Amino acid sequence: MSTNRLSNFNFRLVLAAGILLFSLALAWWINSSQPKPVELIPTLTNQAEYCLTCHENLPEISSSHPVKTFGCVSCHGGERLALNADLAHSSMRGGKNPSDLSVVEISCGGSNCHSGSEAQDRNHIQRVMTSVQSTYAGAIASIRFTFGAQKDLTAHLGISSVTDDQTKTRITSLSKFNLSGEVNPSIQKFGGNCLTCHINAVPREGKVYARQSGCAACHSTAKHTLSTAISYNQCNTCHNRGNYDLRTMTFIERTDQPTNRLQDYYQPIAQFTKCEYTLDCVDCHTRSEVMGDGDIHANKKTIQYIQCKTCHGTSTELPLTKKITDPNDIVFRLFFINPVTNLKVGDEILVTEKGEPLWNTSVLQDGTYQMTGKSTKQYFTFRPVMGSRCTQNGHEQSSKYCHECHSVKR
Repeated sequence: MSTNRLSNFNFRLVLAAGILLFSLALAWWINSSQPKPVELIPTLTNQAEYCLTCHENLPEISSSHPVKTFGCVSCHGGERLALNADLAHSSMRGGKNPSDLSVVEISCGGSNCHSGSEAQDRNHIQRVMTSVQSTYAGAIASIRFTFGAQKDLTAHLGISSVTDDQTKTRITSLSKFNLSGEVNPSIQKFGGNCLTCHINAVPREGKVYARQSGCAACHSTAKHTLSTAISYNQCNTCHNRGNYDLRTMTFIERTDQPTNRLQDYYQPIAQFTKCEYTLDCVDCHTRSEVMGDGDIHANKKTIQYIQCKTCHGTSTELPLTKKITDPNDIVFRLFFINPVTNLKVGDEILVTEKGEPLWNTSVLQDGTYQMTGKSTKQYFTFRPVMGSRCTQNGHEQSSKYCHECHSVKR
């Protein structure tokens, strides 16, 4: 072999060895720079996932969704075995909010979860999809009627299309509200400015709005935490953070930081009794009012039915009650996800006129009643109207009649 050929051979050999060594060094560096996988095999899926490698310090999302059972991927999606953050998050559902209604069926659905049978009270998703919180049907109908786009206040449109063949309200469907078909500039401004806050709308840009759609809008009270102990502050995130200017069809957000609930939070033109500014919204308003009852409603008025007499009765009738005799009663499932009382078989509780259990109440032996705050865990004892000096007509039970005597002056 000539000297030149030998030199070329040696050069190529050294080059190949160098490339091999570089490749081995690069592979070692990549491997050593990757975090050591923390494996979790949820009992629900029995499939390994590495999400806890980076997210091990996150709190349990709720007692009803333990990570050892659900893991992360069954709700959030994502690449379960990826150790690179961008790759792991590339196929996550709903970004940081898998409960967004555009993906909620995949994330939260299932016959044993939140899209099961109505008889077992597992039809949460269907109820929410048809609720006024989702459709915004009443406001859309009101605006379109006001500006001559429809002849009456009948609900025809929602934020998205929805159907319900089993409805009891005679409204079997809503078509999607489409701005391209509207010619009135006020309706167009309404569509552009006022449809970003309801739970089936596309949330506005920014981290503060990331969890203000879908189930998380009500139940996500802190980072990676779901709760049914919802305080009035959570409700006021949407319901009392500013005012609509109907002349300009814009929403003016509050710039103040309210601290006093009665004086700062609530509109000065409204009247409130003590229970209305002391209790949390979820202490009075039921699941079917807030989440929907499975039927399409034209507006809030047709679904909201809780009145003062629900807890206090009237001058001629005591409030409705129920003695719990069945250990499988749904009341115990509600109690399980927010155990603020010592509920047990044999207890007597208040119920609504539709039979919904007010599971955080009890009938005491002396004939009075007790309610435990679902968020504050504070006890409230109260008496029925019957037997008191109240002279109100028992058939006049909207809050305005009780406000005539019991409202707090501000």
